[in-house]
Order: sequence, then structure tokens, then C-alpha cells
Amino acid sequence: MRFMVIIKADANSEAGVMPDEKLLTEMGKFNEELVKAGVMLAGEGLHPSSKGARVRFAGSKRTVIDGPFAETKELIAGFWLWELRSMQEAIEWLKRCPCPMIGESEVEIRQVFEASDFGEAFTPELQEQEAKLRAQIEAQH
Repeated sequence: MRFMVIIKADANSEAGVMPDEKLLTEMGKFNEELVKAGVMLAGEGLHPSSKGARVRFAGSKRTVIDGPFAETKELIAGFWLWELRSMQEAIEWLKRCPCPMIGESEVEIRQVFEASDFGEAFTPELQEQEAKLRAQIEAQH
């Protein structure tokens, strides 16, 4: 199972405050553990929402909303993509993580959908298309 581990933004991350050397070192060690254990598939920090945009969809209409976005507690400062056997295992790994922000922090774990989760709607043709796209992505990198 894959899990998206979402680091919530705070006032500091939204202000562009960068982590200090101590935190970068601690997170680097934690990331090393994840990689050595074969857990980590990806992990990145994100620029503040002031450098971002949203696109709102309403039928065929598209509206672009430039950042920053007001609700800091709903924003994302970074993420990991992990592969584990269970949600409980993801929780256990996350409990070992250094606090990713200055002061208090909140990190959310969400399971990523797999092909089997979509049932009969994900037809063999759609599965084949998905497999081709994944192969293309892999070949590009």
C-alpha cells in the first residue's frame, strides 16, 4: 500500500521561513532510515502558497486564483510518498519523525488509491492505458 504523508503548513512555512541546519540534519537522517528500509518513494518540501495558484472548475469554466491562500491550517508545506503494509505501520514510522516544523506541527497520512480500489469501473482497457502511462513516466525519468 502507498501512503501520502502530508506535512501541514504553518505561519512560518507560509512566510518562507526555511528550516535551520539542525532540523535539516534530523530530517536527513530520518529520510535515510526511510530509504534504507525501502519505505520512501518520494519526498519534497513546497514553496509557500504565495508562489502558488489554484484553478477552480465549474462545469467548463476555469478560474485561476493566485496565492497566497488564507487558511494556513489547510495548506501543505511538504509531503512524502511511502510504501508500507498498513496504515498502522505508516503511523509507527511517522511517530519516529522529528517535528517537521518550528514549534508544533501536524502531519496527515492518507492511503493512495490502487487500481483494485476502483472495481469494475476500472476496465481492462483503462488498466492497460494506466500501465502504459506509468511506463512512459518511468522511461522519462
